[in-house]
This record gives sequence, structure tokens and C-alpha cells, in this order.
Amino acid sequence: MELPVVNDEQVEILLSDLLEQYGYDFTGYSRASLKRRIIRLYSLDKSLSFAEFRYKVNNDPTYFKRFVEQITVNVTEMFRDPQFFKTLRETVLPKLGTYPFIRIWLAGCSTGEEAYSISIVLKELNLLHKSLIYATDLNPSVLEKAAQGMFALGQMKQYSENYIASGGTMDFSGYYSANYSLAKFDEELKQKIIFSTHNLVSDHSFNEFQLILCRNVLIYFDRDLQNNVLGLFDESLEDLGYLALGTKETIEFSQINKKYKRLPANKIWRKVS
Repeated sequence: MELPVVNDEQVEILLSDLLEQYGYDFTGYSRASLKRRIIRLYSLDKSLSFAEFRYKVNNDPTYFKRFVEQITVNVTEMFRDPQFFKTLRETVLPKLGTYPFIRIWLAGCSTGEEAYSISIVLKELNLLHKSLIYATDLNPSVLEKAAQGMFALGQMKQYSENYIASGGTMDFSGYYSANYSLAKFDEELKQKIIFSTHNLVSDHSFNEFQLILCRNVLIYFDRDLQNNVLGLFDESLEDLGYLALGTKETIEFSQINKKYKRLPANKIWRKVS
């Protein structure tokens, strides 16, 4: 299938519309990946012209919801990058376990697999009762799915393997019940998770945290926006708190770098000043 032609000017006009109409600021997102996703959706939905596509995005709330779902990237899995979770389990969370209460911000939580993974590790370390996970995302639709705590049963074999590789020693199937083609995770795991919308581009800090995770979100932002978001995380993180990013992300170029010390393993930094 031949993809339609969308030029840079059309993309900029659409982004300007979104900011004016809905307050969604995509202007700092990486243009190449954003343009690819806009073209894909435009092609899928077979709009007659880009003007019609733009009109639909601006004037049809249901279609706008679909647009946000397609444009934001929601690729995740439970215990993704098991070595990262092993470091959380063995190094980071035991240190935070000495605190009277642990506040964790999971920014860009998508459909919730990472939030439930963290909840499981906290439970196994006997820290869940004194923890709170704030799981936020720009996209309200993925948050609705996350709050249900249900994932495809067919994915559980992979998730179980990830869990074991991350240092888990329990029977992973004990954390969910099979419900037709879905695995429904225990309510206990969800009780300590607050799912809510938060826009990293335009919203402010809303609490002080001991651990902030934002893995594989910054890669979709340009350098200026990455700097702004890292500043927001710094503002939201307590001294000696931990910041965790994705495998291709770093703070080394940013203004906050000198305040942080990188852990030997994975993309985790500790705020030391």
C-alpha cells in the first residue's frame, strides 16, 4: 500500500491545532516518528484529503481520542528489561525500604504492565503496605485499560520468564486468575496504584518522590523538551532519590546531570545534591 504524502507544513499546522483546540502540546516531540505515525493513521482511515483529516481531528471528540491513542506510543510488557527490575529489587528498593513511606512516580505508564510489575516486587520485599505508586500517562484510554488490571493470557508465558529473569522466585501465576482469554491481576496489587492523566509537556510537579521511572518516553521528545522534563523530575525528586530512564536515554547532556550519580548497572541515577 502506497502511503499518502504529508508535508512538514501540514504536520506543523495540525500540531498547532491540537495545542489551541485541546491543550495537547506535541510540538516538542521528535518530528520524524510523529510524522510517521500521523501518516500511518491518515492512511489507515482513508481520509479524502489532509484538510478533511485535520477537520475530523479538530471537531470530532471521538476521533480525537483515536488520534491520541495512535499518536502516543504504548509499547510495554511486564518486567521489561529484567536486569533493570533485578537492580530495583536488589539495590534500589531495599534502600528505600528504610524510609517510613515510599512514593513512586511512574511517568508514561501506558497500559499499566510496569506499574503491576513494581507492585509485585514491592509485595515480595514486604514494602507494598507502605508504598504508593502514581502511574500517569497523557492518554486517558490506556489508563482505563491499566486500571482494569487485565492482560492477554497468551502473554503470561513471556511475562513469567521476564519475572524469573528479574529475580522473582514465587509462582508468577499466583498473582492473577485466568478469565477466558484474559489474566486478571489481584486487587491487592492495584490498591497501592493511583492511575491518573498527566502531561509531561505542560503539567507541573504534583508531589515529592523517592523514585521516578520514565522509561522509553524521552526518546520521542526533542532535546529541549527532554531537558524540560528532566527538570520537572529533578524538582519532583527528594534528595537521595532515584531516577530511572530507558535503555537509550540519558541525563548526561542535561543541566541536572551534575546533581546525580549514576549507578553501575542500568540507566538509574541517584540524586546526591
